[in-house]
Amino acid sequence: MPNGKSKSKKKELVFTRENSVGLVERQFAHFDAPLKLRSGGRLDNFTLAYETYGALNEDKSNVILICHALSGDSHVAGYYSDDPNEAPGWWDDAVGPGKMFDTNRYYVICSNVIGGCRGSTGPSSPAPDGKPFGLRFPVITISDMVEAQRHLMDRFGITKLFAIAGGSMGGMQALQWAVNYPERVENVLFIASTPLSSTQNIAFNEIGRQAIYADPNWRRGDYYDHPEKPDAGLAVARMIGHITYMSEYSLEKKFGRRLQNNTELAYTFDTEFAVESYLQHQGVKFVERFDANSYLYITKALDYYDVSDGYSTIYDALRKTNANFLVVSFSSDWLYTDKQARELVDPLRRLKKNVEYQRVKASFGHDSFLVEVETMTELVGGYLDRMWKRKQRPPKKNDDKKG
Repeated sequence: MPNGKSKSKKKELVFTRENSVGLVERQFAHFDAPLKLRSGGRLDNFTLAYETYGALNEDKSNVILICHALSGDSHVAGYYSDDPNEAPGWWDDAVGPGKMFDTNRYYVICSNVIGGCRGSTGPSSPAPDGKPFGLRFPVITISDMVEAQRHLMDRFGITKLFAIAGGSMGGMQALQWAVNYPERVENVLFIASTPLSSTQNIAFNEIGRQAIYADPNWRRGDYYDHPEKPDAGLAVARMIGHITYMSEYSLEKKFGRRLQNNTELAYTFDTEFAVESYLQHQGVKFVERFDANSYLYITKALDYYDVSDGYSTIYDALRKTNANFLVVSFSSDWLYTDKQARELVDPLRRLKKNVEYQRVKASFGHDSFLVEVETMTELVGGYLDRMWKRKQRPPKKNDDKKG
């Protein structure tokens, strides 16, 4: 059994392009059926972008749905081209042959959430009048994201998921799947997440939104036909978010008070410290692939998240679940803390649900679930292996004889 601790001597698994899933293609599923939303709004039709990895077995029992976090998308692994400079999918170390989500055994699906900007219907998509929705797009929730994914699973003819996995916002989706569709989920991998967004979580998201609102190029969400986009506001929002993904230790270790270009202080308002340069770089990279309005909508969905919404208590919400749960938190994660993980673990245990909790001692903050490759492979990959082998065992015969 893994002990839930990172090894003191960092000996990470080495993954290369050669043992990646290789070239992949983003696919699109269009649904003409309406999507009714928690807010009371609806989409008359919608599209989900998705990618798949591995092979679906004959009885469709080997499916793992991976749900992405705020800044992610359907491109979880692999490459789109042979360009040696292309970055792989956001969790490439985890998805592939022999990896955490072993594509020699499992059929892995990842879709871009509704409200996103990487192929799924969102505020940048055309409304019925042909113009981008902008702020006319209806408000969405985590439950709406799950409902859109449910349509995708129905399209595939997949009635039960062997596992559903996600870190951060992905963990919220995985948990909500188990509550909304208990008969369709066997195992939930709830990683670096929370069953309820805290006041601090909401506060950080609001600062990011205010940065976007303050950008004159935002134009109350109606910027798609203008050459200037609210890039400055979105970049600041990303910088704020990125700080919460790291830890004080990881920032100190990576940058300290090191100067970026000079050997001594210049006493100006120019960028001097390496950490300043790094955050600015993260902001610039983010605006190249993300839409400011999608950032607003998705962070609002995070703020609204409470798995007990619609129920009297969290116990009432969790009582109906049938899944096995693996809950993983990280000691240095101050965005979604150990305490928040236990707010799920404790009720599950009191309800006598099958839950395994691993508190991982790690130094990289919220991003530890992406960085601690060896530990995560041991924990999550090992858990999936045990559950898969248990699934393959024939049921025990009832030896009771009739009297």
